[in-house]
Formats: sequence, structure tokens, C-alpha cells
Amino acid sequence: MPQPEDPEDYVAPAAQRVRAGTLLLANTDLMEPTFRRSVIFVVEHNDGGTLGVVLNRSSETAVYNVLPAWAGVVSKPKTMFVGGPVKRDSALCLAIVRSGEDVDGVPGLRHVQGRIAMVDLEADPETVAPHIEAARIFAGYSGWTTGQLEGEIERDDWIVLSALPSDVLVEPRVDLWARVLRRQPLPLAMLATHPIDLSRN
Repeated sequence: MPQPEDPEDYVAPAAQRVRAGTLLLANTDLMEPTFRRSVIFVVEHNDGGTLGVVLNRSSETAVYNVLPAWAGVVSKPKTMFVGGPVKRDSALCLAIVRSGEDVDGVPGLRHVQGRIAMVDLEADPETVAPHIEAARIFAGYSGWTTGQLEGEIERDDWIVLSALPSDVLVEPRVDLWARVLRRQPLPLAMLATHPIDLSRN
């Protein structure tokens, strides 16, 4: 199997702080159903707060039924993913930009970090498609007001880690939560063996 062209595709640098492009991984004690074992990709983090999308919550809703013009652009499974509890009637799209492409100035694409960009769903899909390898659409998002996320991180609700482009397009049958942990150094990698159902422990 050939190596990806971009080293960023398979080596995630260690994340020390929250910023656009990092992952928030639900810690084992976070049992609230909305976020249990969730992996959130941070899209924006600034003085106004934090916005991200849950990467590992698929839905049964076909993209074609909601945004038919984008059905040909999104990756399989061609369903909406549930980005979070806020504004579930709105949609947000993330894409992996083609290796070597500079999307600055490309209508409909806004660089987030590395090869990951946000797609304006009001744009023409035919203008965006040549610049990207794949895309995924999320219904709703996860949001925190100023200081709120920092408080939750101090409480150990979240582990801040680096993202790989492939995390954004994880297939529903893959346990992304465990996969992200397994690639961390010890002892953090040991958390990947934490049982899904505590009653089995």
C-alpha cells in the first residue's frame, strides 16, 4: 500500500491546547449520552467560544434528501452525521483538500487546519468538488461559550488531541474513539481498552 503523499495524513502531532483542527475526546467518566465516547473536531476556537462537530455519530438521513446538490460530493456513507445538539436543523460541511492544493481564495472553501477545510453549502458544488478529495455533512454542532470548554477540560471531561484528516471521514462501523486513543503514547493508549458497556467489566 503506497504511503500517503502528505506526512500529516498519518502522523498526528501532539496537541497541547485547544485550537481549530484539534480533537476533543470524551473522557471515560463523561457518561452524558450526547457526548459519551464522542470525538469532536474543533472547527473554531477564539475569544467568542468554541465550535466543533461530533465525528462519530451517523444518522439514517440521506444527504440526498436534505441537500441533493451535494449528494455526489460527500463520501460514503452518504448520510448526514449528527454534529451535536445545537441547531440540529442547520448543516455544516467539512472536506479534505486535495494534496498540494491551496484553497485560499477558492470560493466556498475556508481553510481550518492542515488539509481540512470548511465548505460553504451555499456555494456551487461543481466549483468546490475539483479541489477536494472527500466531504462530510453534519447536522447541528457542539458549542461552548467563552471559558466553558476550559472549565470542562480542567474537570477532565475532555482529552485534547491532534486530528488526522482521516478522522473526519471515519466510517460508522469504526470505533473512532478507541482508534484515536490507540495511536497515543502510553499510558493514554491504554484507555482504548475501556469497555463500552461498564456492566461487562
